[in-house]
Amino acid sequence: MPTACNLHNYILMSTAIKVDNLGKKYIIQHQQQSCYQYTSLGESLSRGFKNLSKSLLHPIQGDTSLENTEEFWALKDINFEIKHGDRVGIIGRNGAGKSTLLKILSRITHPSTGNIIINGRVSSLLEVGTGFHPELTGRENIFLNGAILGMRKHEIKKKFDEIVDFAEVVKFLDTPVKHYSSGMYVRLAFAVAAHLEPEILIVDEVLAVGDAQFQKKCLGKIEEVGSEGRTVLYVSHNMGTISQLCNRSILLRSGLLNKIGTTDDCIQHYLNNTTENKSASSTIRKPTSRQKLIINSIQIIDSNGIIDNSHPALLEIRYETLTIGTSYSISFELSNISSGIIFTSSTLDLRPNVELGNHDKIGEYIAISYLPTQWLLSGTYSIRVAATIPAVEILDIFPEEITFTLHDSSSPVAILGEGRRGVIAPRLDWKIEKPCV
Repeated sequence: MPTACNLHNYILMSTAIKVDNLGKKYIIQHQQQSCYQYTSLGESLSRGFKNLSKSLLHPIQGDTSLENTEEFWALKDINFEIKHGDRVGIIGRNGAGKSTLLKILSRITHPSTGNIIINGRVSSLLEVGTGFHPELTGRENIFLNGAILGMRKHEIKKKFDEIVDFAEVVKFLDTPVKHYSSGMYVRLAFAVAAHLEPEILIVDEVLAVGDAQFQKKCLGKIEEVGSEGRTVLYVSHNMGTISQLCNRSILLRSGLLNKIGTTDDCIQHYLNNTTENKSASSTIRKPTSRQKLIINSIQIIDSNGIIDNSHPALLEIRYETLTIGTSYSISFELSNISSGIIFTSSTLDLRPNVELGNHDKIGEYIAISYLPTQWLLSGTYSIRVAATIPAVEILDIFPEEITFTLHDSSSPVAILGEGRRGVIAPRLDWKIEKPCV
């Protein structure tokens, strides 16, 4: 019979991550003046002296600037337990608290409340370049990251060639990573995170920054890590990928734990309780100094207001070029929760007949495509949109996917007593003839 102490240790060791009453609070300070109001240096100095004199004349009142602050709970009352070998998807809308949770579990951010127990070495890939020193070369950063994970030099050397081959950066291995493109950054960062044999691998959707072939390699590696009995936490807006990779999921909503359970149940709950159709999305986005293109909005336009399979629907993507380029491409990915990715398409489909992508002026453009809804089964679908320089790098990924429910406008077709089955539902041309006698 195991003792109480041994039983307690066994329970702890079978648990990879245990979270109790986790919360993360931020203090938001509101500015009274408009963010568009310009202030001269003289006015700023004058205001500073006035505030100083007030604090000296009225020391009891103290600093009144605290009156313009409020508490914001990015996470609150989060409780869950993850076993070793679980592959857990973390889903929810933007602002739900997904990235905050991963940063806390990766020990990048400290929680405001609660306790966390983690059994095992954690390797995280949360943002482009996380854990990399920009002045060091790719080779040096591999050894630096391995050391941070607690690995010895000979252990890192054993995995070194495998990491370099996977990342496809052998030509730039001795170049400082500050000169890497975002795609190269992520390829090397993921290769390091996945190959240095962590017991727990945490991956945010930064993985989407890369070409389609490399994404496929990454997803295969994540599946391999999970099959080896290691624990994986994966954040993605792509429900098809979450469904493919994860056996369990956590659904967050406005910083609260909304549901935990099987991935299919969590995804269905997420889709049912957001909005049935979120067929348009736009957001005010601030481009980075190095960004060449930014996507501003995506929407599905249908003349009837109901998306059905009686005729194609129109997909409209608005984007803005920030530099002149001749090889920009806009693409989208159509998925559903049961079958994953259905297909992808891009403006490259117009070539070579049309010289698309010749953006000779900086400014706003609109890319338009038709969704072949008449080929799809009824159900819930999602669309992700990205902009790329083909075979070079991903320029931008729109932060939100749009979802829509497709209705079947025709009567169900009887096939073995059921409706249409499969991934797609093409209406094919049939012909019935009598045989020649």
